Amino acid sequence: MKPVLAIDRSTDTQSVALVKDGRVVSKVFPHSDSRSADWPVKVQGFLAANGLGFPDIGKIVVGRGPGSFSGIRAALAFAQGVSAATGCEVTGLPSTLALSSSHDRIAVIGDARRGRFWVVLHEGVATPCDFVLVDEQGLQDAVPEGYCVVTPDGARIEDLLKSVFAHRYHGSLVPLASRLAEVVLESPGIDTPEPLPIYLQSAVRQ
Repeated sequence: MKPVLAIDRSTDTQSVALVKDGRVVSKVFPHSDSRSADWPVKVQGFLAANGLGFPDIGKIVVGRGPGSFSGIRAALAFAQGVSAATGCEVTGLPSTLALSSSHDRIAVIGDARRGRFWVVLHEGVATPCDFVLVDEQGLQDAVPEGYCVVTPDGARIEDLLKSVFAHRYHGSLVPLASRLAEVVLESPGIDTPEPLPIYLQSAVRQ
């Protein structure tokens, strides 16, 4: 089986991971500009450091967000460009699955701007409910008892989540490609073909 490449650019902590011979290796690029044109060079360097090139990749798994409009679009465009050149498969996963674990019930909440928030529930890698969009008053009702709360948008909404969820709030985390790669390794077939970005509200300038 050819190696699988996973990428996530839904936040400014962008990352890439490789599943090769049943093992996951990864690299993180913190404080990255989602509009930067040097992403293919970074990935090429990562692959070369692991003895591979783009033609060696059998599949690229892209984090679909929610998150940075430009980052998610750029990640998908990159994957589709590599696919056009090499014939590799392109699939996707919600970036929020990178914040899941196999033992916890987790509610991931993000800032959708304009006074709205997106919420998704994960039970391990299962997603019992689809993404929902709520206002501040709807946050508590969107998260059932028994779920802890995390966010990739701690810089903007951490204080609010602490006040709403108290001890149930477990902090700010960023989605990483290494966890997406682990999800694909642990749960074959969970990724979906012909991925589209997850946008719950029209893009606004950050």
